[in-house]
Amino acid sequence: MTTIKFGTSGWRALIADEFTFDNVKIVSQAIADYINKSQISNSKCVIVGYDPRFLSEEYAKLSSRVLAANGIKALYTTRDVPTPLISYEIIRGKLSGGINFTASHNPPEYNGLKFSPDWGGPAMPETTKAIEESCKTLQNDPSKIKDISWEEGLKKKLIREVDPKATYIKRIKELVDFKAIKKAKLKVGVDLLYGAARGYLDTLLKENGCKLEVIHGYRDPLFGGGRPEPDAERLKGLGNIVKKNKLNLGLSCDGDADRFGILDCDGTYITPNEVIALLLYSLAKTRNWKGIVARSCMTTHLIDAIANKFGIEVKETPVGFKYIGDIMVNNPKEFIIGGEESGGLTIRGHVPEKDGVLACLLMAEMSAIEKKSFKKIFADIEKLTGKYVTTRKNLTVKPEIMARFKDSIVAKAPKEFAGIKVKELNTMDGFKFILEDGSWVGMRLSGTEPLVRLYFESNSQQKSEAIQKDTEKIIAAL
Repeated sequence: MTTIKFGTSGWRALIADEFTFDNVKIVSQAIADYINKSQISNSKCVIVGYDPRFLSEEYAKLSSRVLAANGIKALYTTRDVPTPLISYEIIRGKLSGGINFTASHNPPEYNGLKFSPDWGGPAMPETTKAIEESCKTLQNDPSKIKDISWEEGLKKKLIREVDPKATYIKRIKELVDFKAIKKAKLKVGVDLLYGAARGYLDTLLKENGCKLEVIHGYRDPLFGGGRPEPDAERLKGLGNIVKKNKLNLGLSCDGDADRFGILDCDGTYITPNEVIALLLYSLAKTRNWKGIVARSCMTTHLIDAIANKFGIEVKETPVGFKYIGDIMVNNPKEFIIGGEESGGLTIRGHVPEKDGVLACLLMAEMSAIEKKSFKKIFADIEKLTGKYVTTRKNLTVKPEIMARFKDSIVAKAPKEFAGIKVKELNTMDGFKFILEDGSWVGMRLSGTEPLVRLYFESNSQQKSEAIQKDTEKIIAAL
């Protein structure tokens, strides 16, 4: 029997292996039970969307049928949509929640399901745990799963086909300075990675006077044969276009458009850590916003240094955007920006969910206003804060090391790295060793592979490399 388990961002599995129509019915029924039991909204209405993956729209239709059979109105989107659009519609329409069929940046053989409750952010652990327990019950007794035909759902008005694109676009236009973008007449390269940002990111840029070079702007469930992840490797082609055609910047989103990929005018990849820092700096300058910035524990402390210069408070969270979203919801007027090094962010007045489209457009706005490269803007920041060198590495380890890693790292906790003494050990999410000079080392176990995810930050490349080398020796000796 398949164990249905929600990870950092939803339930994901291989299509036709564990991600099957039968299991989609089970999870949909479990979500319906959760909504009906918790009475989280008077509307009893859920928006159901999907990304461009294989069979995503069919999974969404099946889920809509199950919801409808349980007396919950299902708003089925007529095309693939960005995950943040789902979040916005939940809040705007005061819905009971939203379901989006997506495996985000996973390879094309995967699909997944994200559930967002009525507050619009990713479901918190207590919510997903309740859904998982309900799934177990339903697996043992499938007779409790309800279903009606698509035609019956439409006839009873329990299923309605919707296109919420216009309302989401309207909100984005309220958050971004498109006047500045239009005035700058930017030349922009866009890699849509065959994903849900199609017709959103490119359309907004084109409508506001940008000259575009667009690639991969059509649906392909195989995403060109790779992961729809806008990282440095996947965006090499876009980088060549940006450099060759002397464009101002390059922009991209992942499969469900909640993550971003940014390139400078010379085609250089700007890391998510750098993007979040750049946008905090920009928002503090252009909006004069004060209050709170939220970052996950493995995200750069450059954010803290910028925040300190502008009198902004920093809140650290475990890995997972739901925790950043929770801070945003509880501090709506103080919240400025929240982000993760994995490539997600949101800002004040928007949704408590990652938005790759918004992130890309805010970077275009910055380019338009500053009239210089991101590299030069970053140099301005370093004059204020000093240098921060941040790297991440996935270290493959033997299964036996994985099995004893947590106990061993606690029992044999390093006292120093590369001769720099450990000042503090943060165990909020994994292990984060804060060193006396402000450098730090992060370690988190992969939940699906024999990997230890390593994070390093210091004030020089040489020191960072020395710390990394020492860290790998320490792990090998566990």
